[in-house]
Amino acid sequence: MTARNTPLRGGASVGLLTDLPPLEAGAVRYLRHWFSGAEARAELHQAFCGTLEPGLADSAFESFGQLCDFCVTHGRRPLVRHGMTCSCLGADENCFANLVAAATEGEASDAELLASLIVSPKQAQALSSLAAQTGLLLQHMTGGVTPRRSYRPGTATLH
Repeated sequence: MTARNTPLRGGASVGLLTDLPPLEAGAVRYLRHWFSGAEARAELHQAFCGTLEPGLADSAFESFGQLCDFCVTHGRRPLVRHGMTCSCLGADENCFANLVAAATEGEASDAELLASLIVSPKQAQALSSLAAQTGLLLQHMTGGVTPRRSYRPGTATLH
């Protein structure tokens, strides 16, 4: 397969959206809405307004927009997204969701590492900070505080 015919790696399916915790799944759904045109973005704003208090809804929507715009402005490459109704979870979407979750949970080192996969390393801390600010607001929309991850020894296997 030549480079010209190679599928975009960031779009490779790595799981299902339904397998993600609420915060991460919400981040992916909102990301898809943000980049799906003006009508989808207006629907997203309405969803924020329907879930949050008016002032908080506008702040959350603006913060999420800044996060997405930062990814576009400083991105290493465009983030690949699946369609709004697709049940798959793409690699880039998974990275974005994990960035938001790690930053929200205060895992700064992990968040910056994930951010460096999306933007240049020089911009990783700024993206991580935006993700933390946005994630705290998104928690209100997606069902509250995300549970802290339990840490396992490095030799633990999941499957």
